[in-house]
Amino acid sequence: MGIKQYKPVTPTRRWTKLADFTEVTQEKPYKPLTKGKKRISGRNNLGRITQRRRGGGSKRLYREIDFKRDKWNIPGIVETIEYDPNRTARIALVKYVDGERRYIIAPHDIQVGNEIIAGDNVALKPGNCTYLKNIPEGTPIHNIEINVRKGTCQLVRSAGSSAMIKAREGDIVFIEMPSKELRKFDCGCKATIGVVSVPDHSNISLGKAGRSRFMGRRPKVRGVAQNAVDHPHGGGRGKSKGYRTPVSPTGVPAKGKKTRRPNKYSDRLIVRRKNSKRG
Repeated sequence: MGIKQYKPVTPTRRWTKLADFTEVTQEKPYKPLTKGKKRISGRNNLGRITQRRRGGGSKRLYREIDFKRDKWNIPGIVETIEYDPNRTARIALVKYVDGERRYIIAPHDIQVGNEIIAGDNVALKPGNCTYLKNIPEGTPIHNIEINVRKGTCQLVRSAGSSAMIKAREGDIVFIEMPSKELRKFDCGCKATIGVVSVPDHSNISLGKAGRSRFMGRRPKVRGVAQNAVDHPHGGGRGKSKGYRTPVSPTGVPAKGKKTRRPNKYSDRLIVRRKNSKRG
């Protein structure tokens, strides 16, 4: 996967940098693994706005992804690499020897025809899934299970991201997350080998506001430009900021003030926070 740049024939094209999609081998999704998806408008069941600047956007089909990786000790062959509009990474359609097909998050450098498997004694190849106790230190991993037997792997699934096993202590595995946070996991949790596909995603530049609208993102208005009833920074004459520190529309401090809830249930699992200075 690479980044495609355009000739600056228009002001929009001058700043546009998009993925070239060279790794995509199939445009249309596998229909049995798709279903309709309601557009996200940022409203709750009462019609009230709970998430600002959402609405519109192109229609999408949802691809059912196998985050559980519970086809244990059953090998499969990668049939296609596809684009998924619902996530930043690419997805891979895998056909298992028993005839079933499933989508997985495509690791970087995986190719059509590659064999993948989830099990206890598997090779350390991108796409294979196993328990953390079987993965050596220094191996990049993604799609990590949070709790033993939770079933669904939830962590490290965005484009180009990966975590790394740093150390072990009994049944505890210490993993450095993409945010550089050091976190404890049980050795019985599952993870997938490799780095998530599309490592250049951070270099993409949409180039124009219209492309954000296609993705369902509406314009952002500064707080100081709003009325006093709409934002704590609003109102006043001229560029008045409301005579208070920068806050969100609900009054939560912004610009670096710590807002994490004390004594959170996951505090006992965090060895080093992502914001702490590393030695």
